Amino acid sequence: MNWPWLAVAAFGAIALAASVAAAVGPAIPAWERRLFRAINGLPDWCFVPLWPFMQLGNLVVGALAGLVVAAVARRWDVAAGVVLAVGGKLVVEKLLRRELHGRIPARVRPGTSQPGAILRGGDVPAAGASFPSGHALLVAAVACVVAPVLPSGWQLLPAVLTLLVMVGRVYVGAHNPLDVISGASAGLVLGGLVVAVIA
Repeated sequence: MNWPWLAVAAFGAIALAASVAAAVGPAIPAWERRLFRAINGLPDWCFVPLWPFMQLGNLVVGALAGLVVAAVARRWDVAAGVVLAVGGKLVVEKLLRRELHGRIPARVRPGTSQPGAILRGGDVPAAGASFPSGHALLVAAVACVVAPVLPSGWQLLPAVLTLLVMVGRVYVGAHNPLDVISGASAGLVLGGLVVAVIA
């Protein structure tokens, strides 16, 4: 067992529990509304540089990016870990949404839950479930899996990319801040456990 990565998973579990506790309730908290408006209200030109990074949270793009890193590193155990993380993402997201259904009535897309939300990109849904963010969950999980094989000096890149996906999803109006925090936290749990097993 790889204890440092188990610690990452434990940290993710604590952060996930805290984000779920903060999300339970009939309304979006005032601090979260302010944070959403601050990020969602950034200038329109931010869309162009953020868009490519957000694609890393897409199931196909995120999986391919992780597999490319594994292939370059010639680590088939990492490739297997990426596949596990992608499959795990689908399961974890579905389980969380099923378990939390009815307990988080305010957790719908910002187009419904945030008055005046700006929806960017043409494919951002205005309604529907949004907790946790599947994009943030996937990128955080894959980031954990590939981080150990990155060259020296590149170890912070997965964390930066995960943060950019999180900010981007709020910026385009797809998620509220706690949605992406919970998604990334669940991704740390999943990714940390995968690395602990395959390492």
